[in-house]
Formats: sequence, structure tokens, C-alpha cells
Amino acid sequence: MGSQNESSSHPEYFLLVGIPGMEDAHFFFSIPFCSMYILALAGNLLLIYVIATNASLHQPMYQFLVMLAMSDILLCTTTVPKSLAIFWFQSSRIPFDGCITQVFFIHFLFVTESSVLLTMAYDRYVAICYPLAYTTKMTNSFIWRVVIVALTRGFCTTGPFTLLLKRLPYQGSNVIAHSYCEHMAMAKLATADILVNVVYGLIIAFGITGIDMILIAVSYVVIIRAVIRLPSSEARYKAFNTCVSHLCVITLFYVPAFFSFITHRVGHNVIPLYAHILLANLYCLVPPMMNPIIYGVKTKEIRRKVFGLFCRKAFLM
Repeated sequence: MGSQNESSSHPEYFLLVGIPGMEDAHFFFSIPFCSMYILALAGNLLLIYVIATNASLHQPMYQFLVMLAMSDILLCTTTVPKSLAIFWFQSSRIPFDGCITQVFFIHFLFVTESSVLLTMAYDRYVAICYPLAYTTKMTNSFIWRVVIVALTRGFCTTGPFTLLLKRLPYQGSNVIAHSYCEHMAMAKLATADILVNVVYGLIIAFGITGIDMILIAVSYVVIIRAVIRLPSSEARYKAFNTCVSHLCVITLFYVPAFFSFITHRVGHNVIPLYAHILLANLYCLVPPMMNPIIYGVKTKEIRRKVFGLFCRKAFLM
């Protein structure tokens, strides 16, 4: 009887609007969305291939880049194909369990990628502040522990999102004013109190990823102090240059994510809904697209290997 009541309180499917109020412009939005998605896939797959096929890049820093690239591929693939289906084919239906699954993977990948960025900050901290101990600290066993901890942490913090959503009754509207299933957009359709969902979302945002941001900031304060104390300007430039790419990626990852998170809860009366939805989509597209470009441009070893790869293919042709 309990399972019947639970299933009857859940709709068979939800309807995703896309970009609310701008449905007539969906086709035009699909062009940059599709272009950025292709660039994100191509850039991250190329980055993974270059690192995997060059033994000289089998170092901790580049292995963390592979983790970041894999997370980026999965993040944009979780959301963009469904958004494009809405824009091109008006395929707005998504099964209830499919919506729950999408919510899970979006938050799981966010927490996992935050863990990877924190580990990359620790990698730069050890490399600059304790260079002689780098090889003893950043071992293969340490990297595997990072992978296990990041995945476990992502699963344990994101799993409750799905349970909190499934417990809610949805006996009203089944139309989600979004282009993909987002936790609060889905929870607001429930015909019950969602205070627990709101509180848990705040705990994850500020108690988990917020702590990651604080630890990253602290690590870079220590790194900057260590760089300033280096004897030569050339050494200072070289040390700081290794951190610039990571700082750019951190900014691209956290700033739009937290802006979207806050506006969805407290700024929805100030910022138009279509602007919020566009920003939420760009958050899933811009960092995955830009990360391989940033590391390709700023990291000499990767840049050299990519140029070598294309030059060799051009010569063979």
C-alpha cells in the first residue's frame, strides 16, 4: 500500500520548458550551446589523449587534469543533450526517475570536481612550498586515494538529494521552468514543505564546497607568501605561472555556480528567470569548454605536445 501511495504521488514525467519566456528563440540558443558542447568534448578528449599517450606527462599534476577533464565531459553531457533536444525537437518530456538521475549526477559531479580542484591546490602547495618532498607526498597511492575519496564524498553528499526529492509528493503542476532538472526547480513543484531540501542544499553549498573554497584560498595565501620569498624574479615568475591556470579554472567553476545557487533562492525576484536559466546552462558549458583551452595555452608541456601531435598528422597527410 505504501509503494502505491508513493508512486501515485509522483508524476510519470516532467515537462522541461527550456528557456522560460524565450521559447521562440530556442533555435538561436541551440547554435552557441551546440558549438560550446562540441568544443568542450573535443578539448577535454584531446587533453586526456595527449596526457595518456605521453609518458613525460604521467605526473600528478597532469593526472589531476585528466580527472578534471573527465568530470567536465560528464557534467556537460548530463545536461546539454537534453537541452538541445528541447531546442531542436521540442522533446520536453523527461521521466520522473530520469529527472531524479539528472539531479544526482549534476550535484555528484559538482562535489567531485570541487574535490579535484582542492587536490590540485594542494599539489601546487607541495610543489612550491616543499619541492624536495613532492615525489614522496604525491605518489600513485595518494592519487588513487584522492580518486576514491572524491567519488565517495560525491556519492555520500549527493545521494540524500535524490531521497529528499523522492519523498516529496508532486500532485500539482509537472512543468519545470528550466532546461534540465535542477534540485530546487524540481522541489518547488512539490505539494509539501521543502524546508529540509532548502537546508540540505545550503549545507552542501557552504558546508562542503564552501570549505573547499576556504582551503583553496588558504593554500594560495601560503603559496603567494612562498613565491614572494623566492630569491630571483625569474623563479617567482615561473612558480606563479604554474598557478595561474588553476586560479582561472577555480574562478570559472565557483563564481557562476554560487551565483546561480544564491539567485535561485534569494534573487529570483530581482533577476529575470530566463537570465538565471541561461546562466545555469552556461555554468555547465563554459568551464568544460574553457578548462582545456586555459591549460593548453598556459601549460608549456601540454601546448608543445598538442602542437607536436597536429604537426605530425599534417606531415603524414
